[in-house]
Order: sequence, then structure tokens, then C-alpha cells
Amino acid sequence: MNQAYAIPAVAAVVLATVLIGGFGLRISRTTSDFYVASRTVGPGLNAAAISGEYLSAASFLGVAGLLLVHGPDMLWYPVGYTAGYLVLLVFVAAPLRRSGAYTLPDFAEGRLESRAVRQVVSVFVVGAGWLYLVPQLQGAGLTLQILTGAPRWFGGALVAVVVILAVAAGGMRSITFVQAFQYWLKLTALLVPAFFLLLAWHGDGGVRPHFPPASEVPWSGAGTGQPVATSRADHPLYATYGLIVATFLGTMGLPHVVVRFYTSPDGRTARRTTVVVLALIGAFYLLPPLYGWLGTLYAPDLTGTQDADAAVLLLPGRVVGGLGGDLLGALVAGGAFAAFLSTASGLTMAVTGVLTQDVLPSRGVRHFRLGAVLSVTVPLGGTLLVSGIPVADAVGMAFAVSASSFCPLLVLGIWWRGLTPPGVLAGLLLGGGSALVAVTLTFADVVGHGWAHTLLAWPALWSVPVGFLAMILVSLATPGSVPPHTSATMTRLHLPESLTGGGIGAETRGATGGGDGGGSDRGNGGAPGAGSGGGTGT
Repeated sequence: MNQAYAIPAVAAVVLATVLIGGFGLRISRTTSDFYVASRTVGPGLNAAAISGEYLSAASFLGVAGLLLVHGPDMLWYPVGYTAGYLVLLVFVAAPLRRSGAYTLPDFAEGRLESRAVRQVVSVFVVGAGWLYLVPQLQGAGLTLQILTGAPRWFGGALVAVVVILAVAAGGMRSITFVQAFQYWLKLTALLVPAFFLLLAWHGDGGVRPHFPPASEVPWSGAGTGQPVATSRADHPLYATYGLIVATFLGTMGLPHVVVRFYTSPDGRTARRTTVVVLALIGAFYLLPPLYGWLGTLYAPDLTGTQDADAAVLLLPGRVVGGLGGDLLGALVAGGAFAAFLSTASGLTMAVTGVLTQDVLPSRGVRHFRLGAVLSVTVPLGGTLLVSGIPVADAVGMAFAVSASSFCPLLVLGIWWRGLTPPGVLAGLLLGGGSALVAVTLTFADVVGHGWAHTLLAWPALWSVPVGFLAMILVSLATPGSVPPHTSATMTRLHLPESLTGGGIGAETRGATGGGDGGGSDRGNGGAPGAGSGGGTGT
């Protein structure tokens, strides 16, 4: 790839991100602006922002790389990523917005009226956010290494610096505009080159690319540096089902996705936003499989290597060539960097909100900015310890943790009156905790191969049922622990705001909270810390 064109393209994306973030700083004046953009984001803008942050390095680079290496079985990735929003639309979107919360810990405490539940959920939100941030920073390092020959840590460090500037500048207000811009940039960065790639392929005689049979996939066991790929080769059917469960159910609990629904004015708008998101990400996911398909013809040397994720970046130069190939490659490089920046920004925003509310001693704007720094530096250090796992596989692990912990919490918390704090704690620790341990052992490549390794690499198929069963059985065993305001809370979750007068915090405000004043706004659409009440919001 010609550096003379690719480097300016990446620089332009970085500059645009900083400038748009600066625009958000000019219009972010209140705490509510920083946390939830004052809950005024319409469905069109919010859907573009959600799509921008959701379409991460795994979508832009990883799906094509996995298709190139493993064949059509990996089409379940884009299908699962998209279908997850259908599940979110049906079960979660509107009630979650009506909760009046800002973060998942807010929702958990308001629904269960328990500080212990809030603290455990906070740990899982931060852990899942950091687990998801690592592959974004890894993908940025891979991209800059291909473009400039720089060490892989440099790309992650650059993304970390830009994200901190964007998030700290104007909070949610800034990030909304940044991510909406980056969605359309990413779509353009794949769509325009795809058109010319197909023209060039047709000019070559339309030779039909083909994927290698499963028996020829070159993963051979432990020590390959690809533990997840190894487990898939050992037991592909189980891995496929594990992937489906993780992606279908994990989307609803991803902290950077959930937090965006709190910016909607009401539950109806949140539902409309989800419908638009389905259309936007569905359109995008038509493109990465095309790159993986063409990669089998024009980039067969990447099959079975750790650099298969680079196929999207290299195809324009190999297929089109010349000045046209350089320019198209520069466009793809800019889009790839936008993918890292947008998703990392959303994750940083979500983790920062939790750190500011539950870890740092104060909730002011200054501590919000300190939380943004902490949110990025920890996973940046993690990229130095973890390498060699394809970005889509790494993101799939984050989905498994989310599906095993937050999915049972949200589904049962919204739809079952009998849920109790002990039940939630049991489900989080047994379901989410076991999934987190499994993916950690997978990253460390502790178990070489075989069924044991496969069960660890794709835990959702057993950890999600464990999470649901633990919450249900322990709740049934502790009926006396059902929160006293459950009936009022459930009413607020399922009736329009015009009939209930606000979020779940309005009924139980002050029951379990203490702190510096977020309670009075939680019930009427304000942000945590923005009001003058006494209580943290429940």
C-alpha cells in the first residue's frame, strides 16, 4: 500500500474526529450533556451513532479475515451481529429507556434496589468494556503497521489519545456527532472500493473465488498463536452454535450500545432508533463478506496467517493497482481507522460513566475526564500482553461475557416480577463469571486443544443457560427478597412515560442511594449528578 496516500487519509480521519469532538465541546454545557446528551437525540442521528460505534474492527476487518480463512461458516458473524438488534428491539429497547437510568448499574440498582447488585454489575460492565477495547486497539496497531511499518503498539496508542480527547472534550454530546460521521465514512470506505473491485474482477474474466474445504483450514493445534481458531477447527459445529448464541444475545448487554438508548427522549423513540439501526448495519454487513470472498482469489497468501485481518486493506492495491488502487486503499485505511476510533469512543464513554459514578470519589466533569483516561489506558496495556487472536474472535469473546451476564439481568429484570437481588448476584457470578474466566483462559492459551479448549473458547452455549438458571432458581428460593417497589417499577418500565411520570428512580429515590445529587433527575430524564436531590438515583 502506498504510504503517500494512506497516511494522509488516516490523518484526515483523526483530524476530523478531533474537530467534530471540539464542536461537541462548544455545545456541551451541563452534566446532562456529558452523560446522556440531555436525552434529546432523535432516532436518525442516534441510529447512525449506534451503528458507528457498533461496527468495530471486528466488522470492518475481522469478518472478511475470518471468511478468507474459514469459509462461509463465518457468515454467522454478520448475521448474529445484526440479529442481536432484533432481540434488543423486541425485549429491551423501550423499557430500558423508560427506566430513566444512564448506565447498566443504574438500571440494576433501580430495579433490584440493591447496592451490592450495582457494584457487581459495575465490575462486569468495566470488564466487558475493557475486553472489547483490546481488539479495537489491536486492529489499529495492525493497520498502522501495514501502512507505515510502525510497531503495533503505536496504532493503539494513537487511538487511545484521540479517543481521550474526543470523550473528555464534550462527553456524550461530542461522541454522538463523531460516531454518526464515522458510520457514513465506514460505509463509504467499503462501498466505493467494492464497486471498483467487482469491476476489476469482472475484467479478469469473472473467475469464481472459492473457499478452502474445512479439512484444508491450516489450524493444527496448540502453539499456533490462534487458540480460538484451533478450537473451531477441532469442533466447528459447536463453535458455530456458541457464536450464534453469543452474538444474538450479547448485543443487548454491550455497555457502549446500551448507553446510547439513554440519550433517546422516550421509549417510543428508542424503539424507532433500533429499527433504523437494523437497516443501517444490515446494509453495511453486505460488504465485508464480499471482501473475504475476493480475498480467496487475490490474497490467498494471507489464508492461515495471523494477518488475514489485513485482507480488506490490501485488496484494492492487489486487484486494481496503480494510482486508483492507492487511492482506494487510502479510503479503506481511513475507514478502518474510523472503525477503531468510533467503537473505542463508545466503549470509553460507557466505561467512563461507570467509573465516574461507582469508583471515583466525585461525579463532576473533571472526574469524568479522569475516568476517560483510566478507561483507555488499562486495555492499552492489555494489548501488549495479548496478541495473535483475530479481532473478530476477540470481540466474540466479549459478546459471550455480555450474553452470559447482562442478557439474563435485562430480560428477567424487565419481564419477571419475581427476580431478587440474591438471584441476580448468583446469575452474574455463575454465568458471567464463568464466561469471563473461560475467555481469560483462552487468551492465555492454557489448554492446548480438544473439547476442553473448545468449551473455554466458545462458552456462551453453556454459560448463558447457567446465568439464566441461577437467577431463576435462586430467586424462586428467596421470594422474601423481592424488592418492595417492584410493582411500581414494572409499571414504569412497560407503560409510556406520559402515563407514569418518569423513570424507575422516581418511585424508589433515596431508598438505597447516597451521594452528591443525582436522584431528582433520574426520574424525569435528567442525567446522574445533574440534579440537586439527595441520592444517587434509586
